[in-house]
Amino acid sequence: MDMMTYELIEHELIQGTPEWLDFRMNHDGASEAAAMLGISKKTSRNELLRMKSSGITKEFSDWVQKNILDYGHEVEAMARPIVEKQLGTKLYPVTCSRGRMSASCDGKNMAGVIGWEHKQWNKELAASVASGVLPDEHWPQVQQELLVTGAEKWIFTVSDGTEENMVSMEVLPDPEKFETLRAGWAQFNKDRENYVHVEVIEMPKAEVTIDLPALFVHAKGMITEHNMEAFGTALTAKLAEVRAITLVTDQDFSNAKAAASKFRETAKAIALSKAQMLAQTETIGEAALKMDAWAKDLNATALQLEKDVTKEDLKKKEAMINAAALAFSAHVEILEAETRPIRLNAQKPDFAGSIKGKSKYSSMQDAIDAALANGIISADAIAKDVRAKLAWCKEHAAGMSALFPDLQALMAKPLEDFTLVIQTRIDKQKADEAARLEAERARIQAEEEAKARAKIEAETKAKEESEARAKAHAESAQREADAIEERRKDVQLAGQEKPVAVDQCVRNATMTAAVSQAHDQFKQPMPSPVEIIRAVADCYKVSMEESVRWINIHFNNTLRDANGNRSIFDDVDE
Repeated sequence: MDMMTYELIEHELIQGTPEWLDFRMNHDGASEAAAMLGISKKTSRNELLRMKSSGITKEFSDWVQKNILDYGHEVEAMARPIVEKQLGTKLYPVTCSRGRMSASCDGKNMAGVIGWEHKQWNKELAASVASGVLPDEHWPQVQQELLVTGAEKWIFTVSDGTEENMVSMEVLPDPEKFETLRAGWAQFNKDRENYVHVEVIEMPKAEVTIDLPALFVHAKGMITEHNMEAFGTALTAKLAEVRAITLVTDQDFSNAKAAASKFRETAKAIALSKAQMLAQTETIGEAALKMDAWAKDLNATALQLEKDVTKEDLKKKEAMINAAALAFSAHVEILEAETRPIRLNAQKPDFAGSIKGKSKYSSMQDAIDAALANGIISADAIAKDVRAKLAWCKEHAAGMSALFPDLQALMAKPLEDFTLVIQTRIDKQKADEAARLEAERARIQAEEEAKARAKIEAETKAKEESEARAKAHAESAQREADAIEERRKDVQLAGQEKPVAVDQCVRNATMTAAVSQAHDQFKQPMPSPVEIIRAVADCYKVSMEESVRWINIHFNNTLRDANGNRSIFDDVDE
């Protein structure tokens, strides 16, 4: 939740009172932020978890209380008027909270826009601040003070209460660091709720003292005095005793480690005694050989013990690292169940690197746990970002997953760039689809227009051909009619109406009717028998009965109806 949704509250608390202690236990303080993130040099994250869970705070000696804590308040009070003069505003110490987060401010002006944090003079810290660089151990406190108060800037001062030893720098709000603090405290409080104290057992101190007599050899031309027999007997017995030990418990390994160290020292002492002896004489070969053998035996035994101890040490470190790695992987697996098919590119913390330079197992465990917590915080932030992007895609790119085969890679982009890429592809796809549909519509329209033109051309051609046939038929019929008229005139002029002429006239009329039927089948129906008889009668200016008689004579009375009955002309009524 955004911190600004909580009301800023100022508390009147006196340091050291039960109310002040209760407030600190139930709030996430700015001075604890560095420890919460595992970057404090004074308090480990596990130590802060123990204190917050048990309510038992760290106790300080009287010397620390007087010379560090109380003195810090004194120089802070001395530095305040100097800084106020530099800033031109009064600064008031105040304890603030916004929700669960709190900040005990060394100073804040009445307007609430400027805050102040003071640290005791330290050459290294002062040099960093003078160069404008706020060390990692201190930025969490200052940024949380800015986050809780809502101030516009914070002044970070290092001094011993004097102007001569005083340096300051201005720190501005950093939204990314705000988010780191929010996520860090959320994870810390989750761990606090599930916290179970596990005591990390350090290797015990060696209980067995590897004592051997000090070897001495005095020689002057010959060995005059020595304890080589006693030393050799003691050494043989001690080596046998150590070699018989089976390394099982932590105590065994501690004893073996101490024995190895002692054997190394004894081997060096033997070499020194040998050198001293040889400096006195050059003829003591037997003693020298014994010393060489003893030194060799000691070094070999020490080497084996050191290997065993190193192996156990590595085993303990690997167990801590593997446990943390499994916990991190399990957490990421749970997160990825919510983001499938997207995998989280959550970098596994460098657990091995976090314990470099640490000799105590408790310090190693603290460092590994802090690295695990920060790794989980980082993985949660990545998962939150991925979920936001997937939600955006569900709302704006539903059904378009085929456009994003590289969605996994796109997840690495900032949200603004991510949405821009997605929207650009969607817009292009829509434009391409609109162009495709337009091209398809144009193609269909062109095909329809071509079909329409073809139909019109076909109809026009058919009409022209029909009109040409009709014209040819009409001209042929006219020629036939003109020919018949000429014949009729010739017959009349000759005064002859011979059957032959009649026969020819009927034949011509029949031919004309057949041609007419062939040419006019697309324009008019075939004439009926009565119409044919009337046409012959009109042509030759005879009666209908005479026309029938002529036709029957011409066709030998063979024109019957469709059923073979009498002539189709028998019923013609003149």
